[in-house]
Amino acid sequence: MEYVTLNNGVQMPILGYGVYQIPDQDECEKCVLDAISVGYRSIDTAQAYRNEEAVGRAIKKSGVPREEFFITTKVWISNAGYEKAKASIEESLEKLQLDYLDLLLIHQPFNDYYGTYRAMEEYYKAGKIRAIGVSNFYPDRYIDLVQFSEVVPAVNQVETHVFNQQAKAHEIMKKYNTQIESWGPFAEGRNDLFTNATLQEIGNQYNKSTAQVALRFLIQRGVVVIPKTVNKDRMVQNFNVFDFRLTAQDMKKIAALDTEQSAFFSHYDPQTVEFLTEYGKKGLE
Repeated sequence: MEYVTLNNGVQMPILGYGVYQIPDQDECEKCVLDAISVGYRSIDTAQAYRNEEAVGRAIKKSGVPREEFFITTKVWISNAGYEKAKASIEESLEKLQLDYLDLLLIHQPFNDYYGTYRAMEEYYKAGKIRAIGVSNFYPDRYIDLVQFSEVVPAVNQVETHVFNQQAKAHEIMKKYNTQIESWGPFAEGRNDLFTNATLQEIGNQYNKSTAQVALRFLIQRGVVVIPKTVNKDRMVQNFNVFDFRLTAQDMKKIAALDTEQSAFFSHYDPQTVEFLTEYGKKGLE
């Protein structure tokens, strides 16, 4: 495993396992146990994924010492605000059966995320969270939060893949010493990523799959990745990306795939904001 050093000195694995869209408790628990058996130690969940309990059970059942894990969860829109966020953090810790979190993120830049961040800063200073950060914060809101907070976000988790490489946003994060983390490193297969001719051609040189090349590209750019799969063989494949290195020419070819557009949605789109905030108001029950 390779690691990145966050702005407070905490070491974070550059490759982890994500559990988005695995709401079934039994399936999620099995998947996390499979991932741990493969070698993953960084697990990324969220209150909105409704599977924190399953992740917590898998961690307990694995027998792996707690200190070997790097566990991330995220505060959802309906839990925004100082008091609600504090209550939700306690609930997440209880569901995960943990005494502390390695990383806690604000999931979306909506509702009272300033109140949420104040609560997170408090837990961080108390040693209950090793690092705090944000998710889906575009450069404008990210800079705003940085300028008016005591603790600079350690991580910003944003949509990042070969078709949306976030080069400009990445440079801004570097300026303020925040680590970029990718969600959707495979773009969920959109734009025919798994059969992309450029990725296939490069992969053939190293006897690697397009998925492995896509992950390796991000890793070499210093992007933390958390690929999600429910297939153990693919978990193994996604984990085996440290035994080859892309050349400068390879990197240049893949950089040319960047459309600088989301494969999913824009947080600047009013309809997207209405959807997320309406969904956020409904809570997690």
